[in-house]
Amino acid sequence: MPFAVFRSGLMAVLVVLGVAAPAFAQTRGSTPSSQAAPQAAPQNAPTPGGAFGEDAALTAKTIVYVKGSGTWDKTFDIISGSFKKIKTYLDKEGIEPDGLPMTIFTATDDTGFEYQAAVPIAAVPKNPPRGDIAIGRSPEGKALKFVHRGAYEELDNMYEAITNYLDDRRLEAKDMFIEEYETDPAVADAKKLVVNVYVLIKGGQSSPG
Repeated sequence: MPFAVFRSGLMAVLVVLGVAAPAFAQTRGSTPSSQAAPQAAPQNAPTPGGAFGEDAALTAKTIVYVKGSGTWDKTFDIISGSFKKIKTYLDKEGIEPDGLPMTIFTATDDTGFEYQAAVPIAAVPKNPPRGDIAIGRSPEGKALKFVHRGAYEELDNMYEAITNYLDDRRLEAKDMFIEEYETDPAVADAKKLVVNVYVLIKGGQSSPG
């Protein structure tokens, strides 16, 4: 099954289960999804001491980000290129990251996506970036966390499991998701990654376990 199907399918499930469009989203590229199959067993080991779909609370942080779009067949190259641009700016300004790099997916369809590649920083810099690099705030709120370990191209297994997990539990989610990288995609081997996937949940819902 193509990698794009489950990512676009996840966005479609989020739309069906309860839309709350993020302020920074430009357009919605998701397409209606067919009824999900019964929940698949996750292909990734859970976080030590945690579970698949662990409850999490995201706090808004100041971020330096690059916004763009791309096609699924070049996802890793596109986002890693964006993080290299951000790293060049931060190094030039002597600014240290204040958290893990992340990609905020704001719209998807079967062929591509819109995104913000972002790195948290402690405060708005005195010399703000120009051009295609900007300053903003990361999403905040109640979320579910899913952990992937391995090749980036194998994330399709994770997104299949997440799609089925949300559908099975009928959780209401916002129409966006986040990949947070414990291994820096600007320098890491694409086959040896640790990626936290966050799906933001509406209201005070939590996973029923």
